[in-house]
Amino acid sequence: MVRPFRVASLTIFCALLAACGGGDGVSTRATLASAPQATIGDSMGVLSSKQAKQLFGAKRAGSAQSPAPYGSYAKGCLAGGMQLPETGPTWQAMRLSRNRNWGHPQMIDYLRKLSARAAQLPGWNGLYIGDISQPRGGPMLTGHASHQMGLDADIWLRPASNLGLSQQARESISSISMRRSNGAFTNDKWSPEHHALVKAAASDPRVARIFIFPGAKVQMCNDEKGDRSWLRKVRPWWGHHYHFHVRLACPSGASGCVDQNPPPAGDGCAEAQGWVDRILNPPPPDPNAPPPKPKRELVLADLPLQCASVLEAN
Repeated sequence: MVRPFRVASLTIFCALLAACGGGDGVSTRATLASAPQATIGDSMGVLSSKQAKQLFGAKRAGSAQSPAPYGSYAKGCLAGGMQLPETGPTWQAMRLSRNRNWGHPQMIDYLRKLSARAAQLPGWNGLYIGDISQPRGGPMLTGHASHQMGLDADIWLRPASNLGLSQQARESISSISMRRSNGAFTNDKWSPEHHALVKAAASDPRVARIFIFPGAKVQMCNDEKGDRSWLRKVRPWWGHHYHFHVRLACPSGASGCVDQNPPPAGDGCAEAQGWVDRILNPPPPDPNAPPPKPKRELVLADLPLQCASVLEAN
């Protein structure tokens, strides 16, 4: 029986050959390489209706391809993913049973370097690193809507005081919440070292955004007395009080990767204060608001064309 992905690959090739005129002696590899990069929802004949999270969640290792992120943070995949070692000199990957310690090489390099800086903070030996991506990215079986291109990572706010945790301990230990009043303020666990860590994380030019709960952003806005430019990248978001979420921009030359729009100009402190104000004094519900639409599970045909080959590759 012919495998479905091979039928899809043949369909893709025929479409590309027809678009290029065909019969010009150009090799298949060159034809594919010169074709326009597909982006969101451009399946070009990849008609799989199986849930994408089942397909990508079943892969246990990265693809034997050149590293490349395809699509967007919440609708994409990762070719040539690199695994962050479970333990390093200044980090430990957590929740190993999830097999989500895979990322684009830029992300792996970023985490190594940030953990080395964290190890210089009082009371920290490095970082506990949560979810990055699945081996080939894509939608996850549980949890995140993003983390699909190997360019997102969750960093625990619990100081990594012990880098000798067993695999079993890494399944059971929890991070520590830093919020008070439903996220309007930080609690007594928040420290100058947390401020310094987030500042270091945001100061890397590869970072596009950092997500953390509103009270932490406001606290950092109030405490920062020096350069404030890094605060622009730190954005308030629900949850994110046990960890903060780092998002890297698309790497240079990654033509199949779709960047998020840049954050608004300025340090974003007034916006974060607005979040806090609404937590403390929630606006009344809108009686005319339509009910939320049920979220549809992504299927392979929703993802960029290249994601079929990422799944099929060795």
